[in-house]
Amino acid sequence: DGATMTLYHCLAFVWYFFISYSVTNIRTEERPSEVFFYGGQWKYLTVLNLVLQAVFYGVSFLADVLRLIKKLRCAKCAVSSRDLLFSVLAFPVSTFVSISFWTLYSYNRELVYPKSLDGVIPLWLNHAMHTAILPFAVLEILALPHRYPAKKKGLILLGFVSFLYISWVLWIYSVTGEWVYPLFALFSPAGLAAFFAISLAIIISFYNFGEFLNRIIWGQSKFCFSLLSM
Repeated sequence: DGATMTLYHCLAFVWYFFISYSVTNIRTEERPSEVFFYGGQWKYLTVLNLVLQAVFYGVSFLADVLRLIKKLRCAKCAVSSRDLLFSVLAFPVSTFVSISFWTLYSYNRELVYPKSLDGVIPLWLNHAMHTAILPFAVLEILALPHRYPAKKKGLILLGFVSFLYISWVLWIYSVTGEWVYPLFALFSPAGLAAFFAISLAIIISFYNFGEFLNRIIWGQSKFCFSLLSM
């Protein structure tokens, strides 16, 4: 139902906007290290993902509204943007953030989320950032079909964005002498390169998994801009 999806996307947008605002306005009395000052919280993949999800659901809500008011030409453009955002970034990044965070947290939380953060970030906010993002992503696939780009185009875009983030992390280290995540300090240069390569392979596998789910649930015949029936 179009009205139901419009309401859902609106609520999801408000939720992610609220979480993004809450995270970026956390205050602490302790003086943080230089790495915290440089780049603020915009160097953490978790925070960038929250903003990404807010943008995605905002575009989804806009597409729904345009469809409801019969602005079909504009709606087609919004739907194309929505599907590209979801397939290339929103689903694989959310899945990667959630699974990699809890895997590393279970192994040694100090590597990704030091215990000292428990006094700064409430438990509910931690789960909003790292747990709830995964069911949101899966629910979006279950709720409606998304047109995936050609495989080569999708992987090039995902790889390019991944390269930009890795470059950002390395630049911050070159300026501050500290790593964004303590985990990175454990690796030699070759080991860190291998870690980044493995992480890229994992996020690509999540891209392929999202495409697989989308195809299994909806089939190829659903990937058309039949805006009146969406």
